Amino acid sequence: MPENNPEPWQYVLSIPNDPRAVTISRRTLRLILAMHGLINLVDVAELLAAELVANAVRHTKGRADLRVSWSAGVLRIGAWDGDPQPPEPPRQLDRIADLEQGRGLALVRACSDLWGWQPQSRHGNRGKFVWCDLAAA
Repeated sequence: MPENNPEPWQYVLSIPNDPRAVTISRRTLRLILAMHGLINLVDVAELLAAELVANAVRHTKGRADLRVSWSAGVLRIGAWDGDPQPPEPPRQLDRIADLEQGRGLALVRACSDLWGWQPQSRHGNRGKFVWCDLAAA
């Protein structure tokens, strides 16, 4: 059951460009959701966070951020990275079932209620924020 406190919250985890960042992000997200009483969202949220962080680490050279927020019954999970180029559009799941790579955003699109991306500027650096939403209900 979602937490009784309707107040919005947000966490930001700065991560280095390191493949271990995916596991660390998943475990951190699990702890955040458990502490806020959102354990029912953990499995899907971990999958989505892993895909977003993996893309940020795999396709960019610098650090990235995992951002997790809660507001009005919606969990938003996102990854910021320093590359301003838009992500490649997700492919159809039935066309990529046998691929070892290139399924990330297709999974995000299929498993979230809404997803998108936006260019961002942070501390003078250009980049992008790729996000997805999960409704608690």
